[in-house]
Amino acid sequence: MSAASVQRQVALAGVALLAAIVALALTSHGNGQPITGLPQPVPVAGGGWYTALAGAERARYGHRTRCGYLLKPGTVGVTESVLPCGVLIYVSYKDSPHILTKVIDRRPVVPGRKFDLTPKLAEELGVDGVQRIRWVYAR
Repeated sequence: MSAASVQRQVALAGVALLAAIVALALTSHGNGQPITGLPQPVPVAGGGWYTALAGAERARYGHRTRCGYLLKPGTVGVTESVLPCGVLIYVSYKDSPHILTKVIDRRPVVPGRKFDLTPKLAEELGVDGVQRIRWVYAR
């Protein structure tokens, strides 16, 4: 066995060990208990939520977003120009329960809005036209 082959095997073993450590760190709370349930809202300083204008966008079903998500009639998500793809957020409108969703597209939205909502998300929230919604990051 050559020295280069041994070095590669040691490097691969190190990568595998690091991956195992990261997986363990991501699946525990620090108290040894596995993470269960949905992510929790991360309140804004002072305990509140952010507010922003949002409206439903016309969906191009069958097309992929810039984040790689395939748009279908049941897709629940938001388009935003700054937040990274896949970021989990809770959104709420008026007295609706908060809904866990994610950024599924990154591109400029209609001026004045923070978010474009998929038609399904707008329906679930009860948003018609452009409305002020509440939102907060999920952890």
